[in-house]
Amino acid sequence: MSSRAVRGAPRRTGPAATQRGGDHDRIEDPGKGRVIAAHGRHYVVQPDRGGSLLQCFPRGKKSEVAVGDRVSFEATSADQGVIVATDARRNLLFRSDQFKSKRFAANLDQLLIVLATEPHFSEDLLGRALVAAEAHQLEPVVLLNKADLLDALPLARKRVAFYAALGYRVVEVSATGAADATHATLTPLLAHRATLLLGQSGMGKSTLVNLLVPHANAATRDISSALNSGRHTTTFTRWYALPNGGALIDSPGFQEFGLYHLTEGQLERAFPEFRPLLGGCRFYNCHHLHEPGCAILDAVAQGHIAPARHALYAQLLHEASQVVR
Repeated sequence: MSSRAVRGAPRRTGPAATQRGGDHDRIEDPGKGRVIAAHGRHYVVQPDRGGSLLQCFPRGKKSEVAVGDRVSFEATSADQGVIVATDARRNLLFRSDQFKSKRFAANLDQLLIVLATEPHFSEDLLGRALVAAEAHQLEPVVLLNKADLLDALPLARKRVAFYAALGYRVVEVSATGAADATHATLTPLLAHRATLLLGQSGMGKSTLVNLLVPHANAATRDISSALNSGRHTTTFTRWYALPNGGALIDSPGFQEFGLYHLTEGQLERAFPEFRPLLGGCRFYNCHHLHEPGCAILDAVAQGHIAPARHALYAQLLHEASQVVR
């Protein structure tokens, strides 16, 4: 996947600010930047030209912005501005329920789903995260943390082996017990990619952020200050630049990660075990629920598709049909 959105603004010609960067000069538009945090309709923009973070508001009541967006802004003071335009996105993830959908992260390359040997992780939430990754063309990585807890490791390995068999990449680490090895394993995996970090409470997500982003606490304080608030340090989505290139996006509230905005077609294609069978049903508009001659249901009956995976598909399809429009 392209990582241009992670590495900064594209090269420009004509009158613009010039900043020394590495072995060459980088020319940047002084009115461009990236949204690196959001809380409500308050956004923090990191200008390409450097300098202080800006607290910005979108122009227009219906304008919505997401962390990771590349934006054009007009500064209204030394620390505030107005977002006047948003660049085209490569992808956009939503936090949604049956009543509303809210944009929360854009221009991503990868989804890092943090599980742990203990406490017990939710396979429903894991399945939903994998569906989101598939639907938005993100590379999903299942990260099994706390691999040093040997008593709980065999069961956790057995549970994630099912997803490895589906073709998903599974990586074992111990962020606390083997910090250096974890850093060495994850650094090349995250390099030059924008990676969204997701995980339930207790999985070790905060430990991973502090391990991978040496300045994470300071960056969070700077963002909180830009929002004019000493609170909300754990309730907003944050974009952290990584030392080796790329970015790590930390978003709270894994349980709120919804898929209500996906269409039926997007949902069925988000299950890799379904895809080879699509088009093989008796009816062209088959919903893969109760229809006769359904290739998906036949595969479930023959043991080629796990009943739990089909049940997740059916549940997501039901939830999408309940959306208040």
